[in-house]
Amino acid sequence: MAKTEPQSPMLLVAKDSLLEQAKALMTMSDELGDEFSRAVTAILETKGRVVVCGMGKSGLVGQKMMATFASTGTPSFFMHPAEAFHGDLGMLMRDDLLILISYSGETQEIINLLPSIKHFGNKIISIVGNVKSTMAKHSDIILSIRVAREVCPNNLAPTTSTLATMGMGDALAVALIKERNFQPEDFARYHPGGNLGKRLLTKVSDVMHTNRLPTASPDTPLKEAVVAISEGRLGLVVVINELQIKGVVTDGDLRRALVHQVDINQARVMDIMTEKPISIASDTMLIDAEALMLEKKIKALLVADTKNNLIGILEIFDR
Repeated sequence: MAKTEPQSPMLLVAKDSLLEQAKALMTMSDELGDEFSRAVTAILETKGRVVVCGMGKSGLVGQKMMATFASTGTPSFFMHPAEAFHGDLGMLMRDDLLILISYSGETQEIINLLPSIKHFGNKIISIVGNVKSTMAKHSDIILSIRVAREVCPNNLAPTTSTLATMGMGDALAVALIKERNFQPEDFARYHPGGNLGKRLLTKVSDVMHTNRLPTASPDTPLKEAVVAISEGRLGLVVVINELQIKGVVTDGDLRRALVHQVDINQARVMDIMTEKPISIASDTMLIDAEALMLEKKIKALLVADTKNNLIGILEIFDR
């Protein structure tokens, strides 16, 4: 029986770290209650923006949280607490809701802001480890991210607590996505430069081939269709009669014909074509067209108008 190679101390430390952090998230999940629901409702009902505020590592996580909110339908921005104390509070509007992040709940830069925020009357959600802290006491809603300890060997560097903060932010974002019924198409509108955005916003008409489409009539000799398939470089020739689609001959059809010893010099296109091939409208979204092509296992899809006239051909990698 082969011996198992001993794992290195570094690998064991890494695995223990991940396991401990996973346990912390599970514990936090078990402890979630009505305060979380209240936080989601407050964000949904706010007439202003969600303003995320945190210092140091909490601030970095807060910036990620803000970016996730903004890209999924919740208008938000990040406010640096130190800069806010020196003038940036002017960006705050009466209807804005604040999410303050501090594990200790005693971060001085945030505590300094509390009198002004309370004076403005903005609702405050605290994401905090110490629910009895100064920040928590001045908050309308408290979301606890308390962890037993940091995975840092010295229990000092923000590690598990930082992950818990990010987890709470993502939990809020996901709940908001569900409550807003935020769909992939909505996501694409905020990500027009990404691959997903391009796919979700692009129509078949934007990318389909329209020039020199490989076509043939039903009576076209099969050997001429072979040439058309080769020149068209789309792996098929479309059989049309007065522009209307009657069938299609693919390179696969040709191979099967040869296996069955069809005389390529005598046969006509109609002898081996597939009648009533799958087609799609030009205003169909590209992502839907791709899904259809994957489902039907076809590389090229015919694009037809309402009269079943051929107007283009879409390849599965046209994007």
